[in-house]
Amino acid sequence: MLTTDFVPGTPNWIDLGTRDTDAAAAFYAAVFGWTFQSAGPDAGGYGFFQRDGGTVAALGPLTEEGASPAWTPYFHTRDADATTEAVRRAGGSVRVPPMDVFTAGRMAAFTDPTGAGFAVWQPGDTKGLDTVMEPATLCWTELHTTDAAAARDFYRAVFSWEYEDRDMGGGLVYSVVSAPGGGGGDHPGQGGIMPLAEDPAAGFGSAWHPYFGVTDCDATVATATGNGATVLVPPVDVPGVGRLAMVRDPGGAPFALIKGDPATT
Repeated sequence: MLTTDFVPGTPNWIDLGTRDTDAAAAFYAAVFGWTFQSAGPDAGGYGFFQRDGGTVAALGPLTEEGASPAWTPYFHTRDADATTEAVRRAGGSVRVPPMDVFTAGRMAAFTDPTGAGFAVWQPGDTKGLDTVMEPATLCWTELHTTDAAAARDFYRAVFSWEYEDRDMGGGLVYSVVSAPGGGGGDHPGQGGIMPLAEDPAAGFGSAWHPYFGVTDCDATVATATGNGATVLVPPVDVPGVGRLAMVRDPGGAPFALIKGDPATT
């Protein structure tokens, strides 16, 4: 499961890039009760979603030409420059080269060989998210990919990830991801790799998606749709995992909801 004891290769940050940050802040306030705190006048509109005084995610305007609204997971690294070179060697592309973010840390953003975007965070003053694995916080990261084998090889080369494969039926295999030394308790999984079918029901290609914990999946979906979201995957019970759903926020960014811990299967 996710923890805030970050080690290389584990999720330590997540942010939403969108066209209308004010509308996004209002939507997530309605759905999760998050408040938005600006990072300051020099941050270009970037700021932090907070819950009970701690940062649980971040929000900013789209800055890359042609980019679509999306949530981006960041994985911990001790050296963003070295990780950038590892990404290049493994066949990924660099969207944002390593750069310092004031004194908070150093980041870089990439696209994996299957087309999914992700980033890394080398902590400075900001170590990462303050809270995970609680209601209205990040509890899982999942890669939907058109080439699971290529994705597995890539992330193993970059982060030394380990995988536990689970048969989904129909010839599909779900890979539970863990980073060496990461996780907590008896369930070290931090995320998963989901192979996309030829005609994915959700209507999108390779991409990372966050799962946020909820106490009532159906009620949260109703709140989200009541505030302009569209349903991609309606609430469904997954044995041994919990009840989950996936929606697209009014700006166009998909995210998932889950009651339960997906690492416990």
